[in-house]
Amino acid sequence: MRTRHPATATLEDQRIPVRAKLAATWTSFMFLYAYVDILNFFTPGVIEDILNGKVFEFDLSQTFSTAALTLMAIPILMVVLSMTLPARANRITNLTVASLYVPVTAFNAVGESWLYFYGLGIALELILLALIVRYAWTWPRIAPSATVATGPDRETVRAQQQA
Repeated sequence: MRTRHPATATLEDQRIPVRAKLAATWTSFMFLYAYVDILNFFTPGVIEDILNGKVFEFDLSQTFSTAALTLMAIPILMVVLSMTLPARANRITNLTVASLYVPVTAFNAVGESWLYFYGLGIALELILLALIVRYAWTWPRIAPSATVATGPDRETVRAQQQA
């Protein structure tokens, strides 16, 4: 015989660790960042400019390609760093890098003629950066008494750990 579960049963809402939220948000940012660039190839004239050695106002060169790779590599590395750095360094790194990417992201709108396309891409990227800043800024803290026993109770804690 089967037990019927009510259709209105509450779903379990598991808490997601801050590290996972940060890594997922950086991953989303990285994909969005890359896809905006990829979809830009469909903008009329872009391929011709690239074939003529120009991207936006910049000459295609090893310096340009290295700078572009660096701008893409940072969000990629932030996925790994968000999962592996110690909490304090993680928080500071995410706050710093996300804050620095806000003007970089906004700069991408300069001189673009497809404002709906770039406007949407940049707005979504800025929302993701704001989420990263929020997650890092509001990183949960543990009360010192919950992690470190001090005073006479320290002996009790040591005895329990050794048992």
